Amino acid sequence: MSTDNSPVNLEKHTAYIGLGSNLSDPQAQIRQAIVAIAGIADSSILRISSLYFSKPMGPQDQPDYMNAVLALTTELTPLALLDALQDIENKAGRVRKDNRWGARVLDLDILLFDQEIIDNERLTVPHYGMKEREFVLLPLAEIAPSLTLPCGESVLELSKNINPNGLKIHSKLG
Repeated sequence: MSTDNSPVNLEKHTAYIGLGSNLSDPQAQIRQAIVAIAGIADSSILRISSLYFSKPMGPQDQPDYMNAVLALTTELTPLALLDALQDIENKAGRVRKDNRWGARVLDLDILLFDQEIIDNERLTVPHYGMKEREFVLLPLAEIAPSLTLPCGESVLELSKNINPNGLKIHSKLG
């Protein structure tokens, strides 16, 4: 990976992005986010999971979520990709609050970036909660069943052992 501050590397990376929404027509929000992600410079979507219904984490007095996971190749650095995703969230009307598990118009998370382990003030990869979240693991296993996490754990095995908590496939996206 490049050590300078350039937003682009000359090598291609594979990133997995989690998408979630439970406000303002979540299905439309996810579909619009996919279109916006497809427009990120130096990046290309490889695969998109089905769209899933999931129960909210944290406070239950909010609507259910719609979630998906996509894989993309990118020449962007992890932080440049994060900036692009946050720009998409902001354009969708995302308001960042202290309430970590509150309702949101759009949530885009970098789950994995190659086999890198990143832990800084802006980004933690692999995503800190992905191994405990059915709405991440099951869609991820759908599009990348042979994927192994940087810690050596199999996505498929983790997905077989997680409680689905009422997670349901809503529709195919790809």
